[in-house]
This record gives sequence, structure tokens and C-alpha cells, in this order.
Amino acid sequence: MKLILGQTLSFLSDPFAGDPEASALWDRRSGVVVDDTTGTIVEIGPADTLKRLWSNAVVEDHGDALILPGFIDAHAHYPQTGIIASWGKRLIDWLNTYTFPEEARFGDAGYAAEVASRYFDLVLSNGTTTTVSFCTIHPESVGAYFAEAQKRGMRVFGGKTCMDRNAPDDLRDTAQSAYDDSKRLLARWHGQGRLSYVITPRFAPTSTPEQLEALGSLWAENPTCLMQTHLSEQTEEIEWVMGMFPEATDYTDIYDRFGLLREGALMGHAIHLSARERARLKEVGASLIHCPTSNTFIGSGLFDMAGLRAEGQKVGLATDTGGGSSFSMLRTMAATYEIGQLRGTPLHPAHLLWLATAGSAEAIGMGQTIGRLAPDYEADLVVLDLASTPGIEQRAGRAETIWEQVFPTIMMGDDRAVAATYVAGQRV
Repeated sequence: MKLILGQTLSFLSDPFAGDPEASALWDRRSGVVVDDTTGTIVEIGPADTLKRLWSNAVVEDHGDALILPGFIDAHAHYPQTGIIASWGKRLIDWLNTYTFPEEARFGDAGYAAEVASRYFDLVLSNGTTTTVSFCTIHPESVGAYFAEAQKRGMRVFGGKTCMDRNAPDDLRDTAQSAYDDSKRLLARWHGQGRLSYVITPRFAPTSTPEQLEALGSLWAENPTCLMQTHLSEQTEEIEWVMGMFPEATDYTDIYDRFGLLREGALMGHAIHLSARERARLKEVGASLIHCPTSNTFIGSGLFDMAGLRAEGQKVGLATDTGGGSSFSMLRTMAATYEIGQLRGTPLHPAHLLWLATAGSAEAIGMGQTIGRLAPDYEADLVVLDLASTPGIEQRAGRAETIWEQVFPTIMMGDDRAVAATYVAGQRV
């Protein structure tokens, strides 16, 4: 057994559903007991009590640092690691100028393995313990992603990105090969340890109706999988896609027509939605994945977090590496706060931490497994130093509540704030 000590903050309820300050239990001197054999949490409680009850446990004491569930990045593109923070493009030009040339390199298994290793080094150093990633059209890219995550014991989700039009020749598959490759990769990786396969059409403009239909069929055959794609990211994208599918009512309806809209659908961005689309997304139980640094970096728009949550939508949070400009979920939370301010709906620190942990876990269908400090949950943890830089330290020193203490780290923190990251109870 292992006893990890520090401050703890445990969510009791969804802070969007009531008083955010009453949604979590904070303990100034507490601990988490972890079963090293199963990698799960056994107990949370006051430090002195746990030390008496678990006197034989190995103790790792983080002092005044704050223990939280590991961060969950619900939408990323690990193959874009090398092109993060590339200058000056909007979505379609971004894909053609930066993304597609880089993704073409992932047919090389060695290159894919190198980038996957670098990617997981970066996300773990930022306290992220679960990622949901698009790979490339190459099966080699999927194998590299899952093999590297498996080596580290991580719970991750990913899938082969499928495209059979509006992409370079060396990045196109077909309706049949997309189905066949995805089916084979799903059989190889889905449910292997902590790995889950995600059926992955990039987005409607890069898939023919035949490919979308094939992937909808594959999802129907494998209903325990998730499906990820992009929806209504930029206004010119919407105009473009509707020109290709004139029979559709709207962008959301395209996915609906091909069996790609139900619970388990992860819809990246979802910024420019009509009232009909919002109602339909809620009706089917799809999840909307907010990518704030990407939405600002490539000029997509301002996600309506407050309005969507108020109407009962499921929302996860994500970096959208590398359209997003940071691997850090702290920076992602900060951008979420800033976008809320621009919309006149500022979020409480509890909202932000919930979105990066339990909220994203619920969005990807893992709300009973990861994302909370609670018995029987998997022991993926991040430990935050709430005084990691002089600027943060002097501001946090004035705090009168835990929310005032943690907020400067959300707004100004980076990988220096991550004192430790645990995967299945093991420090990495």
C-alpha cells in the first residue's frame, strides 16, 4: 500500500448543477491510500487517521501541495506534437500548410514511435494522465500511440483518422480500407489493459458519404467504442461542408444521417451551433469537447460553455494539440476562464477543475472509473505546487479559501506547478 499526503480536493457533485463552492470537499491535511497491486484508490481521509490505519504503507508526503485526479485531455492530435504553435493560419489553411505534411510522415513506424514517446513525456509532465487522440490514416501511428501508452500503464483512447477526399493523395484511404483498417486496429487494441479504440472520421469534409456510412456501420457493430470527430469549428468550414451535403439540414445532421451521432460521440469544438443542433445533440447524449486555446489560436470563435451546460449538455475539456497552443491543461483551464469572461459568463475555479477531471471523464464515458478522488477509482493523480513561481506564490499567499489559493495556479501555472504525476498509483 502507498499513502500519498498533501491537501486534497474531492468533488462531491457537478459544480454547474448548484453552488460551485459546495461541490467539493477540501481537506487541508489529508491523504490518498493507493493499492499498488490494482492501481486503485482505497481510501481518502485525514492524514493522521490514515497514518494510524495504514501504518505499514509507504508514505509519500507532498506537504502543502494539492492532490487532484489526473487531468483528462478529451481531444488531441498527438501527430501534431511537432507543429504546435505554428504561425498565422485558420483551419483549412492550417491543415494544408502544417498538419497534412506532418501527418504524412507517420507511415514510418519509427518516426511515429519517436513522436508518441515525446508526446507522452510532455503530457505527463503537465499532469495529464488520460488522452483521447486522433492518430493519422496510417495503422503504424495507432500502434505507436497505444504501445507507448501501454508501456507507461496509462488509460488512453485513440483511433486511425479516416479521410478519403479533400486531403493529399498520400493521406487518403477509401471507404473500404477505412473500415477494414479500423476494424483490425479495434480488434488489436480495444480493451487491452487500459486502452480503448475510438472510431475516427476526421470530419465530414474529408470523408465521402460512403466512408461515413462505413464508419457508422463499424460503430453499430462495436457499440462499446467511442466515436470522435469535429463539428462546427469555423464559419467557413460550415459553409464548405454544407456545400458538399446539400441534402442535410445542418452540419450535425450529416453525422446523424450516417449513424455517427449518439451517446459516445465526441464532437470536437462545437462552437457555431443552431438551436436545432443543440437540441439534437442533447437528445442523443453526445459530448461536446471544448478546445479553448485552439479556438482562439486559429480564430475559430467563443464556445458557449455557460449556455450549453445550463441546458444540460455534456462537455469535456481539451488541448487540441497541436491546433491548441499548449500541452498544459492548466493553460487550457485558463483559456476557458478567459473565453467565459469574453462571453460575460466567468467560471468559478471549481468549474474549471471539474471540466479538466470529472467532467471530461463523464464526457468520455469513464465517469465511474477516472476523474475523481474516491474509493475504487483508478489512482491517476496530479499533485500541484500552489507556489511554483514567485508570482503565483505571492498571490496565493493572500488567499483566504482553497479556491483563491488554487486559482493563481490555474491562471499562471505551467509544468513547473506539477510536483508529481501518478499513473495507476505509480509516480512517473
